Amino acid sequence: MTGAEEKNQQYDLMAVIGQIKAITGQKKEKPLAFCACYGCRQNEADTERIKGMLENAGYEITESPEKASCIVVNTCAVREGAEMRVLGNIGAFKKIKEKNPELVICVCGCMMQEEKVVDKIKRSFYYVDIVFGTHNIERFPALLLKKLKGKKRVFEVLDGSSEIAEGLPVKRNSRFSANVTIMYGCNNFCSYCIVPYTRGRERSRKMSEILKEIRGLAAEGFKEVTLLGQNVNSYNGGGGDSFAKLLGEVNKIDGISRIRFISSHPKDFSPETIKAIAECEHVCKHIHLALQSGSSRILKLMNRKYTKESFLELVEKIKEAVPGVALTTDIIVGFPGETEEDFEETLSVLEKVRFDGIFSFIFSPREGTPAAKMEDFASHDEKQARFERLLEVQNAITLEKTTACEGKVFPVLAESVSKEDERFLTGHTDGFKLVHFEGGKELIGQIVNVKIESARTWYMKGQIV
Repeated sequence: MTGAEEKNQQYDLMAVIGQIKAITGQKKEKPLAFCACYGCRQNEADTERIKGMLENAGYEITESPEKASCIVVNTCAVREGAEMRVLGNIGAFKKIKEKNPELVICVCGCMMQEEKVVDKIKRSFYYVDIVFGTHNIERFPALLLKKLKGKKRVFEVLDGSSEIAEGLPVKRNSRFSANVTIMYGCNNFCSYCIVPYTRGRERSRKMSEILKEIRGLAAEGFKEVTLLGQNVNSYNGGGGDSFAKLLGEVNKIDGISRIRFISSHPKDFSPETIKAIAECEHVCKHIHLALQSGSSRILKLMNRKYTKESFLELVEKIKEAVPGVALTTDIIVGFPGETEEDFEETLSVLEKVRFDGIFSFIFSPREGTPAAKMEDFASHDEKQARFERLLEVQNAITLEKTTACEGKVFPVLAESVSKEDERFLTGHTDGFKLVHFEGGKELIGQIVNVKIESARTWYMKGQIV
C-alpha cells in the first residue's frame, strides 16, 4: 500500500483511541505497556508519541516488559550491528509471550521500512503481532484495535508519505526538556546512509504548528527544547520560513531558556543561520556539525557535497560570529577506499578545528546503500588501529577543552540525580558539557550557576555559586 492510498483512508484518531480505552477499561487492573527505543533522537521523539497514544488508550507505561500486556519496539537501521541486537532483543520477548499469550508485541521504526526485515519478522518471529513503519505512526492505535478485536497479525508498512500528522498525544521523557521535530526525512543520499530509504524524502512542518507546540511546552514549564531533523539546515516551512527564521521565532517565546538543534549538514549551513545563532540569546552556543571525513576525496565518495577546505571555511565563519562556540562532530573511520593519507587528513582537521567532542564509528556497510557495493581494501585491524588513534587525538583535545573551564562559572540545567552519588546532580552547560555538582532533587529542571572545580575528559565537577 502506498502512502497516498493510506492517507485517503482518514480516520478519527481519538475515536479509535477511545474504542481501545473501552476495551482496556474492562480489565480488572490497568494494563501496562513497555516501550523499547533504539537509535537517534528522532526515534526517541516517535516513541514519546507512541507512549502518549498508549496512555490515552488506557495503558500505564512500565519499565518492566515481564509485567506488560503490550510491548512496542521502535527500531533503528543505521548500523548492522545495532540491527542484529534489536532482533536479538525482540527474540527475548518470545518467552514472555509463552507465559502470557494475550501479550501484544509490536515492532515499528526504521528497520520495518526494509522489506527483507519485515519478511524475516513474518517468517521467523511468529509471536510478533503488529508491524508498522516510520510513515504511519499515527495509525498505531488503529492497528492495535484490530489486534485487540481478534485479528491474528497486523502488518502495515507504507512506502512513503507527503503529509505530517499533527496533534498526536505525547508522553515526554522529561518534564523540563523536550524534543520537537521540525522536519522528517532526508534528501541528501549520502552513500553510506540508509535514512533516506527508511524515513523518506524531506517534509517540513509548518512553522505555525512548531511554534504552537513550543508555546504549549513553555506553558507547561519546559525550559529547553531541541529542534529535530535529519538536516535542520534545510528546513523549509513554506512562504520563506527558513531554519534561521524559525530560530528567531522560537527565541521570542517566553519561558524557553535554551534552544538546541540537531543535526546540521555543513553544505546547508547558511550565513543567516550563523547570524541567528549569534544574535538569539536563548539559542545554545553549541553546534553539532557532522564532518564524517577530513579527506575531500573520501567526502566525494560519501556524496557529502562539500570539501575539507569548505568545511574549514565554514568553521572559521562560525567561530568568528559566535565566540566561544562549542563544536562537536561525527567521524566515520575506515570508509571504503580510505587510505592512511586520507585518515591523516581527518586527524589534521581535528587538530585545526579542535572539536569539543566527537562521535566516531568504524564504517558499517548497510545493504541497499551505494557504499555497501564499494571495494574496501583496509583490514579490520587497520580500521581498529585508526579508530584508536582518532580517539587518542580527540581525547587529548577534549581534556584540554574541559580543563580550560576550571575556575569558571557556567549556567547548568540540572537534569537528574547522579547514578554514582545521590548527593550530586548532573546537567549540561550551554555548550553541552556534562557537569556533576552537589545539590538537592528540588533543583532538577532549574538552571543554576556552577563554578567548575575539576575537569576530566568527559565531565566536570563543580559547586553551585
